[in-house]
Amino acid sequence: MIEVHHLNNSRSQRVLWLLEELQLPYTIVPYQRDATTNLAPPSLKAIHPLGKSPVIRDGDRVVAESAVILEYLVEHHGKGALVPARGTPAFERHRYWLHYAEGSLMTPFLLKLYLGRVGDPARALLERIEEQIRTHLAFVEEQLGDASYLVGNELTVADIQMSFPLELADTQKLLEGSFPRLKQWVGRAHARPAYRRALEKGGPYAFARD
Repeated sequence: MIEVHHLNNSRSQRVLWLLEELQLPYTIVPYQRDATTNLAPPSLKAIHPLGKSPVIRDGDRVVAESAVILEYLVEHHGKGALVPARGTPAFERHRYWLHYAEGSLMTPFLLKLYLGRVGDPARALLERIEEQIRTHLAFVEEQLGDASYLVGNELTVADIQMSFPLELADTQKLLEGSFPRLKQWVGRAHARPAYRRALEKGGPYAFARD
């Protein structure tokens, strides 16, 4: 059975979501962030040297990194679900979002988090970072268009991978007014039965709507 090493309020929530969409059996090994530092506990290093989540164990295999985990799960256990046919424009679009989520969209959010702790000396740079975030959100909003999901009107793994940064933007009230399509996308994702089941099993998650 697949074992998910799940850190609260982290990217591992989207692994639970995918497993629920695929209706695969799994167990959760829970970890809690330090109440003061918000860092993962050292015990996570027992499963992977970097001590970060998500990490899964599937038999003898230990798989880390969100996009790699999601791709691994659909390739080995998905039976063709949630992935467009290879060689199609839809597949290329899906692969783009899989890597854009962490490679491009999350970077300015992380910079904003750390620079925000510096205070006034970082104010000018912080303003530039916030402008970059708006630019990225405008890009995703335009690319989404009138479709229900990022690769058309059916959910794909790309949507699950993109959920964490878009939930973060929603929680920070960055979607209000300016990005109505992304706001609707988050609501649509959160309304899915599989998403709700993942929340029930994973425990409190700060980036989910009530």
